[in-house]
Amino acid sequence: MPRVSIQTHDFDVSTELAALRAGQGQVGAVCCFVGTVRDHAQGVTGQVQAMELEHYPGMTEASIEAMIDEAHRRFDILGAHVIHRVGVLQTLDQIVLVAVTSKHRGQSFQACEFLMDYLKTQAPFWKKEITPEGAQWVDARVSDDEALARWGIASGNAA
Repeated sequence: MPRVSIQTHDFDVSTELAALRAGQGQVGAVCCFVGTVRDHAQGVTGQVQAMELEHYPGMTEASIEAMIDEAHRRFDILGAHVIHRVGVLQTLDQIVLVAVTSKHRGQSFQACEFLMDYLKTQAPFWKKEITPEGAQWVDARVSDDEALARWGIASGNAA
């Protein structure tokens, strides 16, 4: 099973978690995060109707693979899987899945949160929100940079 998948099509959470756990008798905990498209966003005029996500093929996968390697160094986890969708997504569509397995829940929770914080600030994705008033690119958020800083990592995003 690949650790990283960048795709346009939707994913089934239970299928992905079953694949991550398959043959792993040591797994005592599975933690996952699923991000979805909201119908509103901070700083956006009007209701969000859709979101368009772009990425840099090859570079994006390598970046996320490095994030997973770092999670393995920091936490006692058995496995991790990240799916991130690209293309035009509608309100309530799933965008991202971060799933982590470990022997005990604490490590899974921490690693899952770490990966999501890292993903929000360091993965090369570009997000555009589409409203009735038009489309606008989404800038990095200070709150996401602060979340990453909790782990001792500076985002490198310009303020």
